[in-house]
Formats: sequence, C-alpha cells, structure tokens
Amino acid sequence: MRHPMAARVIRVANMKSSTAYMLAGLFGLTAVVAGTFAAHVIQGRIEVDLLEIFEVGVRYQMFHALAILALAGFAERSGKLGAAAIWCWSAGIVIFAGSLYLLSLTGARWLGAITPIGGVLFVSGWVCIIISGVKLRSLK
Repeated sequence: MRHPMAARVIRVANMKSSTAYMLAGLFGLTAVVAGTFAAHVIQGRIEVDLLEIFEVGVRYQMFHALAILALAGFAERSGKLGAAAIWCWSAGIVIFAGSLYLLSLTGARWLGAITPIGGVLFVSGWVCIIISGVKLRSLK
C-alpha cells in the first residue's frame, strides 16, 4: 500500500510547466512592484543602507524569477532535479528577499540571520541544475 504523502511528493517532483510559469510570473511581478516601491515610496524615508539592502532583495528575486522562467519551458522534461531547482529558488526568494525586505522596512537587523538560509536554497537550486547537466551529458 502506498503512503498518502507519496502522491503529493510525486506531483511536486514532476512539476507542470504552467506551475513554473505562474511562479516566475508571481515572483517577477512582485520584484517589479517591490522595486517601484523602493524607488518611489521608501526612498528618502529609510536610511540609505537599508534601502540598499532592500534593493539587493529585489535584484536577487528578479534574477531567480528569470531563472524559473527560463526553466519553465522544460519543467515537465527536466524531471526531479529541475523541479527541485524551481522549488529551491522559490523558497530562496521568499526567505532571502523576504527577510531583506522585512529587515529594511522594520530595521530589525536580527532578520539578517535568516537571509543566509535563502542563499543556501539559491545555491542548492543551481547545484540541481549542474547535476542535471552532468547527467544529461553522461547520457550522450
């Protein structure tokens, strides 16, 4: 008998392109909104170093939204490693960029201790891409 969570794990591992496109769109849209917010609302209202921290969050969010978009067309064919990369990048965006946004807006510098977790998730996603490439190369 199959464990009830097995079906969910299989669905996550075999991501649909539509899910990846929606994630890319959501993260791309919110990066643009956050960048606009930084430029037109909070600039001049928070310390310069906090604004720079906020902008780092925007930049990394957009980089990884574009990476998800690039992989979205191959999501169904990229298998578990491609899906893992997309989920790592998605979680990385939420944790890395989210903690930087909150740190910037609240001044709660302890949130900087959470940010590296998101960075590790970003790196993990890229490692998944490298492993996927190595595996594809070995199939030739």
